Amino acid sequence: MDQFSFLSVLISVILGLAVAEILQGFRGLLWSRTRIQIYWPVIGWAVLVLIVCFQHWWSMFGMRTHRDWTVEQFAIMVLETILLYIVAGLVFPDFSGEAFIDLKQSFYAQCRWFFALGVAIIMVSICKHLLLDGQLPNLTKLIFQAIFGLTLFIGALTRREWYHKTLVVFTNAAFILYIVLLYTRMR
Repeated sequence: MDQFSFLSVLISVILGLAVAEILQGFRGLLWSRTRIQIYWPVIGWAVLVLIVCFQHWWSMFGMRTHRDWTVEQFAIMVLETILLYIVAGLVFPDFSGEAFIDLKQSFYAQCRWFFALGVAIIMVSICKHLLLDGQLPNLTKLIFQAIFGLTLFIGALTRREWYHKTLVVFTNAAFILYIVLLYTRMR
């Protein structure tokens, strides 16, 4: 077993837990549908975080040729994945119990942390490129990361509903474009 195969197991487990968080949230919506006030941006963010998890796993394949892993390089990979898991855990509220759940109220109670952690993921991703490649990401990736980072940062600061509704639609569309431009084939 090479170093990457060994190291990628832990990252895959954490990503699997993040995917499970989102899927359990969707299951919770179905199980608790009679006592939930739906807020569609939460569904949009859940879909996006799920796609980000899949893209993160897919992009790991490109690291299979990296040799001589250092503790710092592995730590930054694990940190990025842990942050993604925490974001996945913030999308949906806890559906246990019998209380009425307002997804809008839950979203705004968690949105500062949700978006701040999203910005942190982007910053860690840029640092990951510096540690692994000794350089910044390519220009296309860097432009997308700057756009995502800025819009998420504003999302952490504002409570304006129109912004959050626009942001979830924009971010989903932009992330799909990002994947199409950068990750349509395994490298």
